[in-house]
Amino acid sequence: MSDTPPKPPVDLGIYSRLNARAGLDAAERIALALSAVWFLGCAVFLLSVGLGNGTELGPLRFLVAVLAVVMPVALIWIAAIAVKSARVMRDESERLQASMDAMRQLYVGQAQMAATAMTPGVERKIDALTEAQKRTEHALTEFVSIRSGAEQPAPQRPVAEPQRNPVQSGGDQPDLALGTPAEIFGNPVSTEDFIVALNFPETAEDRAGFDALRRALADRRAARLITASQDILTLLSQDGIYMDDLTPDRARPEVWRRFAEGERGRAISGLGGVRDRSSLALSAARMRQDSIFRDAAHHFLRTFDQTLAQVIGGLSDQEVIMLTNTRTARAFMLLGRVAGMFD
Repeated sequence: MSDTPPKPPVDLGIYSRLNARAGLDAAERIALALSAVWFLGCAVFLLSVGLGNGTELGPLRFLVAVLAVVMPVALIWIAAIAVKSARVMRDESERLQASMDAMRQLYVGQAQMAATAMTPGVERKIDALTEAQKRTEHALTEFVSIRSGAEQPAPQRPVAEPQRNPVQSGGDQPDLALGTPAEIFGNPVSTEDFIVALNFPETAEDRAGFDALRRALADRRAARLITASQDILTLLSQDGIYMDDLTPDRARPEVWRRFAEGERGRAISGLGGVRDRSSLALSAARMRQDSIFRDAAHHFLRTFDQTLAQVIGGLSDQEVIMLTNTRTARAFMLLGRVAGMFD
């Protein structure tokens, strides 16, 4: 005799469960009882009355009697089978929904574990990236300062000299009134270039997007927001969160204006229009567990809030809609809802 253990039975999924339920259930027992009662009633009726002695139907008399006996029984069993099939499909639907919920929880748990299990090498790379970006911003600041100083023929302005309007850099498009002289914050950026830069270039061949981004980086205050946005978008992409995948609910321009003026609470709750549960859960977990991500997120939220308060007064409603539909604004809505800014 062979000592090989028997092979386990093959799981056939729903077919195995249907076989396990091959016994009579409540619906089938009721159908069986009704069929027995009907057959008994028909038998008593035929024994007591018979098929009759009329000649109108002739040979069809027997066929009509058989149909009168069999058809109700067939209808009873069709109803019983339909009830059983509906119950099986309902059970399978509930089991499938439970499996999908479990898979989603597993995915979120794995993402949280991956966020907490960040190796020291990855942390060092992120620190190095942050330092490199700070050095780049500092070098850009010095370059703009040197350039601005070289363009000024006089070392000081007279006290009584009136403030001049910033130079128009985009034709009929007005420059952003950031509330600070251009000599301090570099070349003022136009509204159109500012909005395009906050959305970042679409592809590597997007020449117009890169040109707008380069002009926006010449404005130190716009460059500060763009750098903060780039940092947080890079960190979000490590968890597979991309702004192009989000479709937030749009808030009216007047809601954004009230938020920029400092209003908080239920009146501006419409700004938290991001409803994607996976992105919210992953961002919240990263915010709690990753100090680098948390610091970058808070810096980005502060920078966006301050810049929006300074520029929104010079924007039309259409420009506000365009600005709040950029990737930077979507990241602000996502992280602002995670941080509770819109509660």
